[in-house]
Amino acid sequence: MTAGPPSPRAASSRGLAPYGIALTWLCVAAFGLLGLPLLTVAENRLALGRPVPGLDLLGGAGALGIAAGVLGVVWLVQRSGPRPARFAVAAFVLALLLFAETLGHGAARSLAGLAPAARASLGGGSWLTLALLAGALGSAIRRSRVPGLGLATGLCVILAFTVMARAGRFDALSLVVEYDARRETVNAALREHLVLSAAALVLAVAVAGLLTLWRRGQGLVAALLGGIQVVPAVALLGGLVAVTAGLLRALPSLRDLGLSALGATPAVVAVAAYLLLPLWRGLALALRAPDAATLEAAGALGLTRVQTLIGVRLPLGAPILVGALRVAAVQSIGLATLGALVGAGGLGRIVFDGMAQFAPDLILLGAIPVVALSLGAEAGLSRLETAVRGRWHA
Repeated sequence: MTAGPPSPRAASSRGLAPYGIALTWLCVAAFGLLGLPLLTVAENRLALGRPVPGLDLLGGAGALGIAAGVLGVVWLVQRSGPRPARFAVAAFVLALLLFAETLGHGAARSLAGLAPAARASLGGGSWLTLALLAGALGSAIRRSRVPGLGLATGLCVILAFTVMARAGRFDALSLVVEYDARRETVNAALREHLVLSAAALVLAVAVAGLLTLWRRGQGLVAALLGGIQVVPAVALLGGLVAVTAGLLRALPSLRDLGLSALGATPAVVAVAAYLLLPLWRGLALALRAPDAATLEAAGALGLTRVQTLIGVRLPLGAPILVGALRVAAVQSIGLATLGALVGAGGLGRIVFDGMAQFAPDLILLGAIPVVALSLGAEAGLSRLETAVRGRWHA
């Protein structure tokens, strides 16, 4: 039975849907810009401060940025083809940069005449507006269907923000002040965080590979790895510290190998333990990716089990492997933050220092790089996964 043409009411509803999305976007943006404070000015880094509404900050540059963002989203929704979306990308980038410039200038103006200890922090309206502009920019990039545009746009935005920061556009913001006061500490924490997360990922990949080879014990492995997931991370870290301390008391010679109850060792082991389940499942699914006919053909060609594993199973299961690695990498970056609880360092040290001092900007100084690293790992490995899938399905 052939379906008839859509009713006029249904067609009208579909036609109005994009305008409803645009209206919702504009309402949320207006609430963030005008209903929430864009800045919070305090006498010092620990004081609560007073909110600065958007009307006090939005001058000519801010109005131009808002207009560019509105123009971009309306154009993108009304003309959803690839070419209009490319213009929307430029509009959103311009709006993002002009809004950031407005925040930096507004912070400097708000601190004029105040004591040197005064701080200007980003308010809820600023974070909401920045998130909306970033989300709209990502949507426009996807609609543009231009290969590599997302990477190019991201690099251009990072370069523009770097140039603006070097020029001192953001020097009045409390987040930048905190970074300038702890530049070496933050940079060292970032390096420690990368080492911790990478070491945990490598260890988890190796152990997951060994567990996959134990064919008779797959049921026990599934129960064990599933049980680890329900254990709170702090409890697992504490348990590993206790176990390691007991092991060192029983075998003091292990201290000569650099093993310690506190530090990187328990942190790496704990993070790796949480990564085992997605990696083990991904590897098991990848090994089962080839169908029976493919495996029979490999056997008919005289391939051994090792040759079949390397030449058939792993290549055909590569997209699944990369997907599991993507999940594990993002988890590793996030969980490595807890390593600071056992003296392993990393960006968690900055976060917990901010919590101990009741300094929100110091907390953000440690949290923002963690989010950026996670998003970068997600985006990079997602592109790799898509490329691998395209290669084997071409």
